[in-house]
Amino acid sequence: MRKTIGKAAVLVTSVALLAACSTSGDEEGTDESMSPEPTTSASETSDAIDATGQTLTIWTDANRKPAIEAAAATFEEETGATVELVEKNFEDIRADFLAQVPTGEGPDITIGAHDWLGALVTDGVVNTVDLGANASSFSQVAVDAMTYDGQVYGMPYSTEAVALIQNTDLVGTEAPATWDDMIAAGEESGAKYPFCINVNGETGDGYTMYPFQTSFGAPVFVQEGGSYTNEVGMGGDAGEAFATWLSENGEKGAGHLSTTIDYAINNELFNSGDCAYTVAGPWALGDFADVNFTVNAVPSAGGEPAAPFVGVQGFYVSSQSANALLANQFLTNYIATPDAMQALYDADPRLPAFEGVDTASAPFPDAIAGFQASAEQGVPMPSIPEMGSVWDFWNAAEAKIIKGADPVDTWNKMITDLTAALAG
Repeated sequence: MRKTIGKAAVLVTSVALLAACSTSGDEEGTDESMSPEPTTSASETSDAIDATGQTLTIWTDANRKPAIEAAAATFEEETGATVELVEKNFEDIRADFLAQVPTGEGPDITIGAHDWLGALVTDGVVNTVDLGANASSFSQVAVDAMTYDGQVYGMPYSTEAVALIQNTDLVGTEAPATWDDMIAAGEESGAKYPFCINVNGETGDGYTMYPFQTSFGAPVFVQEGGSYTNEVGMGGDAGEAFATWLSENGEKGAGHLSTTIDYAINNELFNSGDCAYTVAGPWALGDFADVNFTVNAVPSAGGEPAAPFVGVQGFYVSSQSANALLANQFLTNYIATPDAMQALYDADPRLPAFEGVDTASAPFPDAIAGFQASAEQGVPMPSIPEMGSVWDFWNAAEAKIIKGADPVDTWNKMITDLTAALAG
C-alpha cells in the first residue's frame, strides 16, 4: 500500500492535489476558538536572532529543494546563518536519519513522513517543535499526525487521503449518504459494476478499505487524548460486524468486493466506465483520463462516519542538533508562512496542510473539495511502532474473508494473532 503511494509521487504532483486540504481530523478544530490568527511572514517577525557563523544542515529530496532554498535565502539574509541543503532520495532519509543522529551526525532538520514518528521518538532522534505564530493555520488532522504522547514533534505541510470517486455520466455529482445508497445508484446506472475497490488481489488492502471499517466503529488502535495507544481497537462486536459486512459483499455474497481486483485493474475498470464508483487516492486521478468524474467523502457502511487514514509530510528537528533554537526559528518564521507553504505546493503539489495555499493550478481543481471533505472526516494513520506489525495480519484476514472464509472466526483469529505478536 505505501509503495503504491510512494511511487505515485509523479501522479500526486500532476494531480496537485487536493485540497486546500486544510483538513481537520474532527470537528474540534473548526470552532471559533480555533479561527486563524493573522499570518505573519518572516520579514515581519521581530525576534530574528544574530546567527552569524552558525550553520543549519537540512535534508530534502529534489522535489522540495527549490522551495526550501527560497526560504533559506531569506533566512540567511536576515540572521547571518548559513544553510546547507543536502539532497537525498526520499526513500533513504528515514533509515539514514535513524542511523546517523545517534552518532552526532546527520542534519539539523529533515523532511519526512508522519508515520516515521513512532520510530523516531522511540529511538530518541527527534525534538519537539514550535508551530509559531501561524499555528492555527495548520489543519488539525495534520498537527494531530505530528503529535506523539501529547507533544508536537514535526511541522506538517501536506496531507493525503482516499475518497469516493464517481463517474458523473453514470451517477451524477451528488454524494451518496450511505453504502446502500451508493450501491443502489450504481446498479441503477447500468454500469457493469456498481462499485469497485482495490483489494490488492489476495494480499488485501486494509488501508484503502479503512473508511468502511471505521464506519463500524472499529479503529485499528484505540486512541486516548488524540494519541494512539498500542491497544488493538478492531476487535469485539464492532470488528465482527465489519468482518460480516466484508463477507456479505465479498465473492460469495453480493460480489462488490473481489480479490481479483488490484490497483491497476481497479483503475482500468473505472476509467473504462465499467465501474460507477471507486475509492482511491489523489495519486490515482492520472489514470482516469477517459471518464468524467467527481470526488466526494466516502459514504458510511456501518452507521458512523467513514474516516480514512490521513498521511502527512513535514519537517523534523534532530534531537542532537547543536543549533536547535536556530532550527526551530527557521521552521516557525520561515517555513510556517504563506509564501513558504505556497512555494512548497508549487514545487511539489500535494494536499496542503496550511490554510490559504492557492491550489488553482491543480489539473483537477474540481476534485479538491471532495478530497478535502474526505480528509476532514479522517484520522492520522498511526505512527506508533506497533503499526508496522499490523499490516500482514490485517490485510490477509480481509482478503480471506472477501474470498469466502468464515468472517467472525477469521477476524477473531487475526485479532488473537496480532495481539500475541504485539505482546511478544
